[in-house]
Amino acid sequence: MKVERAIFLAAGKGTRMAPVTDKLPKPLVPVNGRRIIETLLDAVVAAGIREIYIVCGYRREKFAVLQQKYPMVTVLDNPYYEQANNISSIYVAGERVQNAYIIESDLLLRCGELIEAEQSRSNYLAIPVEKTDDWCFFTDSYNRIKKIAVGGENCQQMVGISYWTAADGQRLAERTEKLFADKRNWQLYWDQVALEYFPEEFSIYIRQCSKTDVVEIDTLAELQALDSSYR
Repeated sequence: MKVERAIFLAAGKGTRMAPVTDKLPKPLVPVNGRRIIETLLDAVVAAGIREIYIVCGYRREKFAVLQQKYPMVTVLDNPYYEQANNISSIYVAGERVQNAYIIESDLLLRCGELIEAEQSRSNYLAIPVEKTDDWCFFTDSYNRIKKIAVGGENCQQMVGISYWTAADGQRLAERTEKLFADKRNWQLYWDQVALEYFPEEFSIYIRQCSKTDVVEIDTLAELQALDSSYR
């Protein structure tokens, strides 16, 4: 099926990359002359996806610069970003998550071909690892996700790029709205909705990639290692 849209999650403050992010959202930070989010946007555009949303919160006005190069981009305001975790961004995106990529905007994408124009089932990009302290998946023999966890051995390390079919996207939007109605759930990560709270309602698989394909930049030290101009 041809992918219809892409949802970029870009509401957070990126405090671990301060002082670079004191006045600039992390996705807009240049790495070797190119904004982090542009490595993702270029891949989405190359795949022929023209319906693109960026869910913003922190310094959202700064994202207007992207619309000069990417006029198909629509910015969505997340008014909850200071009180809630990223479940709030999926709540704001709503039914737009149907037949869509959901992409964390602070990933440096080095292999644009991972954003494929067509997808047949809901999936996450993941890196097979012997051990990780990060978010990871445990899968069955068909690469279907059976469990999500923080840290594990002989598992699949999560990459923040996923695809959701129309049916799964609709369920994701509905279940997110249900959980978000209770403020006790505001600190959830959005991935927990389908994979932890309602796993029996979804069939989500992994697409394997390598650690050289996508780089997650969390801290100033990691940024400095990639771009010496920040040292």
